[in-house]
Amino acid sequence: MQSPIANRVDTIFIHVRDLEKSVQWYSKLLGIEVKHKIQGPIYTFDMGPGRPGLTLDNHCFDEVYELKPLNQPLYNLSTVDINEAYQFVKEMDAEIVTEIQSYPDLSDFTFKDPDGNILMICTCFS
Repeated sequence: MQSPIANRVDTIFIHVRDLEKSVQWYSKLLGIEVKHKIQGPIYTFDMGPGRPGLTLDNHCFDEVYELKPLNQPLYNLSTVDINEAYQFVKEMDAEIVTEIQSYPDLSDFTFKDPDGNILMICTCFS
């Protein structure tokens, strides 16, 4: 049977408490300018052509929503220089979860956003 579901990811949701604060934090982290007015419940960063958007969601219309960050990342962000990215994240005062780990084909580290969501930054070796 053919699936009616497309084999692509259109957006990645990150659940946050304070949308405006989170938009500013992710804007700095990603080096992306905030292009439109910030108003709940969501704000989406354009991550480039052919790539899924990154949507921050504060659930302001959900009266019973409770944010429960996971204890592992669900996706990774990329960098060419893992050491430079690590220093940048440390300078943003993000809580480092794992130090830089190196493997034969990649290096990565994890850290928390202001809401406790764990993010991973990765560099792959060719």
